[in-house]
Amino acid sequence: QVQLVESGGGLVQTGGSLRLSCVASGRSSKEYIMGWYRDIPGKERELVAKTTWSEGNTLYADFAKGRFTISTDNAKNTVYLQMNSLNPADTGVYFCNGDPRRHLLQTPGHVWGQGTQVTVSS
Repeated sequence: QVQLVESGGGLVQTGGSLRLSCVASGRSSKEYIMGWYRDIPGKERELVAKTTWSEGNTLYADFAKGRFTISTDNAKNTVYLQMNSLNPADTGVYFCNGDPRRHLLQTPGHVWGQGTQVTVSS
């Protein structure tokens, strides 16, 4: 079974940046498509971005395009989410997700990390 552990959340001012990390462990972790989702107060959990480990194929939510970048370090089994130009609307809990399906889909896979809080102050 794949396990995911996030880190890197915190408090940042409007216009600031944060980088989230997600370490994936488990024998089959490289077979999973990796992604980030977020829980925003008053909204359903939503996709932020997804990526494959090796081909570099990515999928972004519209709000993330141009501001957020998802990337991988295969040697470290780590997925990153670089978030720039943050604003208070980005405040929420960000979750790493592992998806065993072999396509970049909007819907999440069944493997979740514990989540990390991101707070953007105005």
